[in-house]
Amino acid sequence: MASKKREIQLQAVINNQSLWDEMMQNKGLTVIDVYQAWCGPCKAMQTLFRKLKNELNEDELLHFAVAEADSIVTLQPFRDKCEPVFLFSVNGTIVAKIHGANAPLVNQKIITLVDEERKIAAGEMVRPQYHEIAFVDSDSEDAGEPSYESVDQIYTVVIIKPDAVTARKVQEIKEKIIKAGFVIEAEDKKPLTEEQVKHFYGQIADQPDFEEFVSFMTRNLSYILVVSQGKEKQPSWDDSEVNSETESKEPWDEQEETARPLRMKSKRYLQQYLEIQQISQFCDVEENITNTKFIEVLIPEFKKIRGIKFEKILALLRPALFNERTEDVLNKIQDEGFKILLQRQIVLSEEEAKTLCKEYENKDYFGSVIENMTSGPSLALVLVRENGLGYWKQLIGPSNVEEAKEYLPESLCAQFAIEGLPINQLYGSDSLEDAEREIQYFFPPQHTVALIKPHVTQEQREDIMKLIKETGFDITQMKEILLTEEEAEKIYFKIKGKEFYKDVLDVLAKGTSLVMILTKWNAVLDWRRLMGPTDPEEARLLSPDSIRAQFGKNILQNAVHGASTMEEAMETIGKMFEDFVPENLEEN
Repeated sequence: MASKKREIQLQAVINNQSLWDEMMQNKGLTVIDVYQAWCGPCKAMQTLFRKLKNELNEDELLHFAVAEADSIVTLQPFRDKCEPVFLFSVNGTIVAKIHGANAPLVNQKIITLVDEERKIAAGEMVRPQYHEIAFVDSDSEDAGEPSYESVDQIYTVVIIKPDAVTARKVQEIKEKIIKAGFVIEAEDKKPLTEEQVKHFYGQIADQPDFEEFVSFMTRNLSYILVVSQGKEKQPSWDDSEVNSETESKEPWDEQEETARPLRMKSKRYLQQYLEIQQISQFCDVEENITNTKFIEVLIPEFKKIRGIKFEKILALLRPALFNERTEDVLNKIQDEGFKILLQRQIVLSEEEAKTLCKEYENKDYFGSVIENMTSGPSLALVLVRENGLGYWKQLIGPSNVEEAKEYLPESLCAQFAIEGLPINQLYGSDSLEDAEREIQYFFPPQHTVALIKPHVTQEQREDIMKLIKETGFDITQMKEILLTEEEAEKIYFKIKGKEFYKDVLDVLAKGTSLVMILTKWNAVLDWRRLMGPTDPEEARLLSPDSIRAQFGKNILQNAVHGASTMEEAMETIGKMFEDFVPENLEEN
C-alpha cells in the first residue's frame, strides 16, 4: 500500500477538464504523462520521475501529473494513440512535447528546464519567450482549418465476397481502402448467416435468383470490413456526377503517388473509388451508416471492438535468459495482457543472429553477442495484444542494460538482465511489417483440413469457429457441402475399409458439413490438440476445453474431424479444394 501512496503523491491525477485547468496554474515545471484510458499511465517512467524528484529536491519548482486524454477536452488530439506522450508545462505554458518513453531525452529535458527555473529565480537569466506547443493531431495537415468530423460517426460496411476471398484479394482490397484515407474500425472473416445476408442485401430480395445468392453467401467465407473516414482534411466533390472522361485523372489514381485521400459529399464515395481501382466487382458496399445496430447484425461485438487494434509481434528470449528464467518471463508477459499465440525453441544460425542483432554491429562486444546468440536455443514467441507493438517496446525498455538500469529500472531489460551480457535479453519486432515478415520466417505456415459435422447446430458452429480463430488459426478456405459417399471418401479415405465406415457415412448423410482449410504454424498437430480425443466422454475427462468435449455427442457424432498427418491433410485439400494453391508451406 505504501508504494501506491507514494505514486499518488508523486503524480497528480488529472481526469477532467476542471482539474486540467487547475493544474495549469502551477508555478514552475509540470511534467505531464498523457495516457489513454485503456492502457493507463507509463509505469516504466515513474521510477525515473521519483529519482529526479529526490535528486533535484525542488518541490516548489518541479511537479508531476498523469492526464487521461479520453476525459479532457484539451487533450483530444492525443486520443487513440498507442505511444505515451509527455508534455512539459512551465507556468501554464506547454513548452515541449516528447513522444514515446524515451527516458534519456525526458531526463535531459527535465534537468534543463529545472536548471533554467533556478537561474531565473536567482536573477541569473531572463525568462525565455517560449512558443507554446500547439496540440495538433499528428494525422492532421493543418490544425487551423475547421474540423470536418460530424457529430455522429459515419461508417461504411464493405463485404468482400466469397470468390474474392478464395482468390486471395482481401489484402489488396484492404490496402487500397486504407490508401484512400479510410480507417478500418473492425473486420471479420466468416460465412454469413441467412439472416445477415437478407439484412445486408434486402434491397435485392425481390430478384428471382436471390435465394440462390443467399445459399452461395452462407456456404462460403466472406470478409466483412467496417471502415470510417480518416481525420485528414479533405476536399469535396459537388453533388454532380463524375465526368467519366476525367475519372482516371482524379487524385486517387494509382499513377499519383502523392494522392491525398478525399472526403466526398457524394454518398457513393467509396463505391466510386473501388470502381476506379477496378475492384468493385469483388465487394458490396453500404455507405453513410450512423446506426451501429445495422453493423451489429454483421459483427455483434462491434461496439466493444471498434477501433481496437490487436497487433501480432515476434518476441524472442535470448539463450541465456531462456535457460535461466523462462517461466518468470512468460508469466510477466501474460500479466501485461499479452496472449501467447505460438512458441518454439530455435537455435539461431550465425546469419540469423546477425540479422536480429544488427543494432549492435558497431559495438565492441558484437562478436561476443553473436557467440552467445548461437550458443544454445532461444525461445521465439508470437504475441498478440491491443496496440501490441508499442506496448511491447515500452515494456522491454532500452536495447542496453546500462541505460535501462539508470533510467528505466522497471523495464524487462533491467529486471531480466544477465550478468556479463550488456544487451537487452528480450527482442521485439521494430515494426508491424517486420513482425509479419519475422513471424512468417520463424513460424512458417502449415495447412490442415478440418470438418464440422452435420449434427452441430448453427450456434455451435459459430462457437467452434470462434475457438478456431482465438487459437491462432486462419480459416483460409471453406465450403458447406453434403458429403455423399463419393465426397466423403475424399476425406475419410484412410478408413474406407473399416467395418464402422458405413456408420460414418450415415452420420455425414444427415445434413451438410463444413469443410475448411486451416492455416498456422504446426497446424496439423494444433488442430488435433484443439479437437481433443475421438470419444467425447474421454475428451471431457482428459481435455475438457477441447471441441469434442464441449460439442460432441458420441464417438460418431463427435463434432469435428481432422487429418492425422501433413501428407493426409494435403491429399484431402487437393481433392476437396482443387483450385487451392498453397503458399509458403512449411517444409519441415
